Amino acid sequence: MSEDRKMLEPMATVVSIALRVLLTLVTLGVVFRTVHGGWGDGGACITDDSTGVGIDSGYFFPEKGAQADAIPHYCAEAASTSLQFLDQLSTLPSDLLLIGGLFLLHRLLQGAARDGVYTAITASRFRLLGWWLLAGSLVAGLIESNAKAAVLAKLATNHDFTAASWLEMWSTPYLLILTGLGLLTFARITSAGAAMREDLEGVV
Repeated sequence: MSEDRKMLEPMATVVSIALRVLLTLVTLGVVFRTVHGGWGDGGACITDDSTGVGIDSGYFFPEKGAQADAIPHYCAEAASTSLQFLDQLSTLPSDLLLIGGLFLLHRLLQGAARDGVYTAITASRFRLLGWWLLAGSLVAGLIESNAKAAVLAKLATNHDFTAASWLEMWSTPYLLILTGLGLLTFARITSAGAAMREDLEGVV
């Protein structure tokens, strides 16, 4: 499998290092917040991108013909536990999606280097990573947009938590969706290649 291992470099090494660095940073962050009592005593902030007003003041210096907009940014200094939870939920799913995606990619590359690229198990790992990115990006976006809308509804009197409010916070993850679909396609190609390889080995 040395040829397969060579084909996967330098991607396999880069992903392995990136995963280790990311997990180290996450671990250090958790330890730091635990030691310094940082859990549950912070604030909560949200930017209302749907609202913007043109302003003319001495704090902004647009070029002639350009206009500066003020976009409200709400913060609660003494946020309740539920509000802090919603604030964390507005970013946590994307972080978990990234960590999980790197882990599955690392597992895919290490497994392909060990077992071979054109094997059924490599195809199944391609498929798993593809579904993780495709479904995970949609679920993460849904959770985060709802959490952001809920935070905004608690901090701004002119906003309510409705279907329209979380749709305004929704951002379609086009790149992740296309990447997930691409990986599912590669899974089919790899599966077909594995079947052809088995047929050739049977003939030989």
